[in-house]
Amino acid sequence: MHEELTVLFVEDDPAVRLGGKQALQLAGLDVKAFESAEQALKHLAPGFPGVLVTDVKMSGMDGMALLRQALEIDPCLPVILVTGHGDISMAVQAMRLGAYDFIEKPFSSEHLSEVVQRALEKRGLTLEVQSLRRQLDNRIAIERALLGRSPAMVALRKVVQDLADTDADVLVVGETGTGKELVARCLHDHSSRRDRHFSALNCGGMPETLFESEVFGHEAGAFTGAAKRRIGKIEYAAGGTLFLDEIETMPAVLQVKLLRTLQERVFERLGSNEPQSMDCRVVAATKSDLLAESERGTFRPDLYYRLSVAVLEIPPLRERREDIPLLFEHFILQAALRYGREAPMLSGSQLQSLMAHHWPGNVRELRNVADRFVLGLAKDGLAGAAASVRRSLEEQMTSFERLLIEDALKNCSGRTAAASEMLGLPRKTLYDKMHRLGLSTDDFKQG
Repeated sequence: MHEELTVLFVEDDPAVRLGGKQALQLAGLDVKAFESAEQALKHLAPGFPGVLVTDVKMSGMDGMALLRQALEIDPCLPVILVTGHGDISMAVQAMRLGAYDFIEKPFSSEHLSEVVQRALEKRGLTLEVQSLRRQLDNRIAIERALLGRSPAMVALRKVVQDLADTDADVLVVGETGTGKELVARCLHDHSSRRDRHFSALNCGGMPETLFESEVFGHEAGAFTGAAKRRIGKIEYAAGGTLFLDEIETMPAVLQVKLLRTLQERVFERLGSNEPQSMDCRVVAATKSDLLAESERGTFRPDLYYRLSVAVLEIPPLRERREDIPLLFEHFILQAALRYGREAPMLSGSQLQSLMAHHWPGNVRELRNVADRFVLGLAKDGLAGAAASVRRSLEEQMTSFERLLIEDALKNCSGRTAAASEMLGLPRKTLYDKMHRLGLSTDDFKQG
């Protein structure tokens, strides 16, 4: 039950320390014993997976001081105080400070184990609740960042949430304007590296001669004009995330150096022979098929396989048209707030134009149209935007049908009985339509 939890046992009396440790080990618990409070403190951190048991009367820092410092680190940490002095007032004070319980010497092995196991049970539940709360908060935050109800976006958000708190390097693939950097930032913002830098570099945005200095940094005098030391993107991203956009444009000679750095996790600044450790997660983005590029010899296959531990594919907007109304409304509200304008209403014909457009610029183009719409510059342009691509009546009806069914399933949390009643359809008819449209109830269930 407590396999992943640890008991920190602090006692300055060697005999009592050994006896307490053995008693807890015989109860099947993982125990680390310490002679002083100072030693135990080094092992505490927020969310520490375990409990603290400490004697009160000790040389140096005593148990009461350790209790205070431990609860400053983690207010939810169960701390059990052990005293041999029968001091009731001290016990009352300890409980008021937040101690979980206290044990009076001499104590039996059974009593010590019973109190500690109760504390571990509470700690396990607390950590589980905190973990579930973090997962829920992360899911809500990711849903707000990566908008869309389409099955493709639901699946993308789930993968982002699953990968965020790992150190796996990720390759994000998508057309121009689909939101590759936004996905990269979501991976960073919901990882344990969120408090460190997100360092972004466009691989096609600078001359080859400057690229190496930009990535690896340089020492003073490394080349003409290098007046002082400059840290590169990798070093700046220490503890955080390095985002390499348009990775397909990286020159071949630099692909070799990046591959070596990723494999060895060390690099050298230009003009230096001193190796620097690399401590950052790498997220690369491309609009190209890198596997095809590697087969043609324009991109190194070994670098491709090193970067593509996990691949996230962002669908183009034309393949998730059902997300257009939600996205456009979101962009209108953002633009209205930014420009100090009223948010204009979208007519049915204007929405039809948006739904029919091909969107070669994807979400970025949609945001641009929303900005112009709020500023009163695109009232006719919404209809004109669809001129290049017209969908048949059947295609438009299918898209509208999908929107209605998805909205009902979302409102009913994936319960088909409630959704069929909301839509006024027999349940079998709804199942047939869902099968034809490729919809699954699992995509709409909450939790």
